[in-house]
Amino acid sequence: MQENREVDLDRFDHAILDTLASDGRISITDLAGRIGLSKSPTQARLRRLEAEGVILGYRALVDPLRLGRDHVAFVEIKLTDTREAALKAFNKAAIRIPEVEECHMLAAHFDYLLKVRCRNMRDFRRVLGEAISTLPYVAQSSTHVAMQAVKEEGQAVPDVVV
Repeated sequence: MQENREVDLDRFDHAILDTLASDGRISITDLAGRIGLSKSPTQARLRRLEAEGVILGYRALVDPLRLGRDHVAFVEIKLTDTREAALKAFNKAAIRIPEVEECHMLAAHFDYLLKVRCRNMRDFRRVLGEAISTLPYVAQSSTHVAMQAVKEEGQAVPDVVV
């Protein structure tokens, strides 16, 4: 298990990470050329970044709009209990809801903020009523529906006016 510690990175490491963040399928040869190192040291740096847990993995980014999942809502959750056992129970249950893309515990006037992605409002109402509202220790929820994504990780948002 990786220890959670900050890793010292130099400009080449940052260049590798920046390049992979935009093109995770780039070849080692092209990556080396882009960052200005030869292939062997680039490959060694990449292996080190993976071994040290800086690079957690590689994945395909899918377009949720093409999957018909373009309804995004942010749900504030207030719990009835915030002791450690209650937080653990909530976390464990929230992770199991596939429509919850993100779940963050906050220091705010509410306890959690969930990013929920569904097909439409009817689907969201089902998820809210049957899954989110039944999570352990939920006292209250408040929903904010997103009208447009201006910037979203891994997503090109072509129709944004800048």
